[in-house]
Amino acid sequence: MTTDANKRLTPRRYGSDFIVDLLQQYAIPYAAFNPGASFRGIHDSLVNYLGNKKPEFLECMHEEISVAIAHGYARATGKPMVAILHNVVGLQHATMAIYNAWCDRIPIILLGGTGPMSYTKRRPNSDWVHTALVQGNLVRDFVKWDDQPADLESTPESFARAYQSAMTQPYGPVYICYDAEIQEKEYTEFPALPEPAKFQPPTAPAAAPPTLQRIAQALLDAHSPVIVADRLGRSAVAFDALVKLAELLNIPVLDQGNRHNFPTQHPLALGEITTEVLGLADFILALDATDLYGALHTVNRVTRETQPMYRPGTRIAHVTLDGYMVRSWSHDFRRLQETDDAIAADTAGFVPELLQYCAELLKTQPEAAKKIRQRGEKWHGRSARLRADWRAQAEAERAKTPIALSALSAILWEVIKDEAWLLTNGTANGWVKRLWNISRADQYLGKYSGGGLGYGMGASLGAALAYPDRLCINLQGDGDFLFTPTALWTAAHHKIPLLTIMVNNRSYYNSEEHNAKIAAHRARPAENAPQGTRIENPAVDFATMARSMGVFAEGPITRCEDLAPALRRALEIVKQGQPALIDVITQNR
Repeated sequence: MTTDANKRLTPRRYGSDFIVDLLQQYAIPYAAFNPGASFRGIHDSLVNYLGNKKPEFLECMHEEISVAIAHGYARATGKPMVAILHNVVGLQHATMAIYNAWCDRIPIILLGGTGPMSYTKRRPNSDWVHTALVQGNLVRDFVKWDDQPADLESTPESFARAYQSAMTQPYGPVYICYDAEIQEKEYTEFPALPEPAKFQPPTAPAAAPPTLQRIAQALLDAHSPVIVADRLGRSAVAFDALVKLAELLNIPVLDQGNRHNFPTQHPLALGEITTEVLGLADFILALDATDLYGALHTVNRVTRETQPMYRPGTRIAHVTLDGYMVRSWSHDFRRLQETDDAIAADTAGFVPELLQYCAELLKTQPEAAKKIRQRGEKWHGRSARLRADWRAQAEAERAKTPIALSALSAILWEVIKDEAWLLTNGTANGWVKRLWNISRADQYLGKYSGGGLGYGMGASLGAALAYPDRLCINLQGDGDFLFTPTALWTAAHHKIPLLTIMVNNRSYYNSEEHNAKIAAHRARPAENAPQGTRIENPAVDFATMARSMGVFAEGPITRCEDLAPALRRALEIVKQGQPALIDVITQNR
């Protein structure tokens, strides 16, 4: 039944009908949730009032998956979708995924239900233990804004502010909690819907012309400038401008990876030799660096001591809006890095403008051309040697069993390189970025910042929703997957085409490495490092798990010669609009 028909045939209207009208007014495409009684009114309105269209619901088995799907969708599109959370209990399940979105600066609209707040309207037991005062307190330290409107008349302004806040840079999640009584009450008249065009986020801050002039001149004056980029790649405009800027001045780029910031096969993509590049730098331009101190320092993983990779006296400039998101509870703001220029500006505007300033200055300073040319020859030659070494290593490691990450990446690239593809998650410990030609901002979503496990599957499904005509590829770690395995059911139930390759080393290997290092430092047996970290005895049968939830699956695969045929079979399934999973047993590195 169409949306209009539903409205015509439903003369009785309820508060939740108006709430979903708000979602439709703001063109929210999807609402992901695990069902719960506190938002049963909204659930009914999505299904019976809107006819499950715009937004369409996505049924999930855990709130962490719901939020991760919204995370991946917004990361892929730059636009928010909705995740709905069942009162106190659902909100508590979702907190890690919300924190991931906060650390990633991702716009998500989180809706909750509570109450009824009136004591006289609550059912004994469940309505009481599922109600809080105020529910948003639980997540207030890692959302941009939260609200619990007291009546239906307040909901239009509340939602408009929430959307505006989420989409004001730096982006972030917001939370609105709706009283069950407001949702379920019958209304004869609704408030006016807000006009989204009248509540747009403000234009992001821009750098003043003298600032742009100063940074442009510093780049031309430097003998060995370096660019550090991290979240800049959320904008295709900034991505393209950065490539042109680097090529104009032959500046190496160190991509930190929270977004895809620079083409992987470009000769100036030199993040793999960061220590060497920074050791020569006399001017560093950082663009949206999530952790600038970490990007510029080495760390001893046992003693936790840090050392700068740059020389004393190196000038540093940082362009970021992250200073507007500093809170007290979470130290996701990272260690404070000293800089010579701190510039609050949107890199989507700053980098194209800086490119223009540099191009104009270069016309008036032809003496810089020789220095730029020599710098380019040096870095291009260094880059060519690096890439030749990586290709040789990947070829030599094809004989390894279990499968080396280099070989996995090389074989997968051979299978998918001629497809229209998007890498949603994972890099096989960096080997994908060494061997694949990821040339555009929209070909890789980047890593995530929060560090909470359970992100990969949900976020990949969200990206696949955003790009249904792309081959979406999820390089899924086994430990991360085991936090949210029922995301496979959502993929199968909603027919979300996603190719998942389990990068399965049967270990929480990061912890295994830490255990080995700390044991060695203490002169204790490092061979005990696998205890408490290995996913063995029994090993998880991921293919059987996937098939049990309706997903095509093969594996475990342990030999390179078996990998490409299995990938091609899975690829055909995904092209038919269905999810597929291939379990690959891999080396740790």
